[in-house]
Amino acid sequence: MGRDRHTEDSPLNPAEAPTERMMQTALRPQSFDEYVGQGSLIDNLRISVKAAKSGGWALDHFLFAGPPGLGKTTIAHVIANELGVKLHVSSGPAIDHKGMLASLLTSLGEHDVLFIDEIHRLSPIVEENLYPAMEDFKFDLFIGEGPHAKAMTMQLPKFTLLGATTRMGLLSSPLLDRFGFHWQLQYYSDDDMTSIVSRSAELLSVDVSSDGAAEIAKRSRGTPRIANRLLRRVRDFAQVEQSGRVTRELAASALDRLAVDSRGLDALDRAYLNSIVDRFNGGPVGIDAIAASLSEERGTLEDVVEPFLLQAGFITRSPRGRIATKAAYEHLGMTMPAKQQTLL
Repeated sequence: MGRDRHTEDSPLNPAEAPTERMMQTALRPQSFDEYVGQGSLIDNLRISVKAAKSGGWALDHFLFAGPPGLGKTTIAHVIANELGVKLHVSSGPAIDHKGMLASLLTSLGEHDVLFIDEIHRLSPIVEENLYPAMEDFKFDLFIGEGPHAKAMTMQLPKFTLLGATTRMGLLSSPLLDRFGFHWQLQYYSDDDMTSIVSRSAELLSVDVSSDGAAEIAKRSRGTPRIANRLLRRVRDFAQVEQSGRVTRELAASALDRLAVDSRGLDALDRAYLNSIVDRFNGGPVGIDAIAASLSEERGTLEDVVEPFLLQAGFITRSPRGRIATKAAYEHLGMTMPAKQQTLL
């Protein structure tokens, strides 16, 4: 299975042959009331949004961190919808020079929301020019070139910047300090994931039993994006093999065939664990050595694979590197050597 790196509030029209992006958009909650999970975050955002609306001021700049697929972009859409303003979406790599940033900022309306995904990938020059925009709603630029260039300060509308990152540690302190609110999104509980799968099934007009939804939720790594993707794949099996109904047995069988095991680990996850256990005797081993053994990018392992394995208790980190835990050995059907247990 590969990894994944404003909207209608009704099921998709099956005659439209929707694309992957259309499906993701259709499944996206539109309000705080529709949002499932992340309870503490949503409660805090409700208060901030209500205060901004009643006070007539722009919402403060917020930063959301967490692994891919936990809903950072969805939260940005919900905030803009709740504020009743326009959402402008971009990403750190896309804003590759000062002129691109100027174009984005000058297109904003009063109290609009600008969402920058992967904000840790902004270049230093772009980041430095973002500071006065965030603090004073001003943007400095030069007209002309050489000795005849003239400095000009543009007044920007009061706006809200929402940043999202999978690598909080890569953000500079000056940028972090300019956000009024930081929040680390958590993996979703099985109950929340079951609710998300049931809601998505209803929007996609998929007939799914309660235990079928629970089976998909259990294998979704606590991540809504993965749950929605697995639901669509299981639906395909159901339509071909069981007249469209998704039962627990059908979901388990389909996901087994898709190489998604009972804990939600896929082929890359298991290859990662097997690399530590078989090639490096359970660890400790550095991330670069693991990446080389798997022919994978280090960033993919750090951003996509490791967060869930750490949360699930399959690996630990030490100053010397990654170590496979007893739970990892048991999941792989192996016995952990006694000498490895002393490292944990």
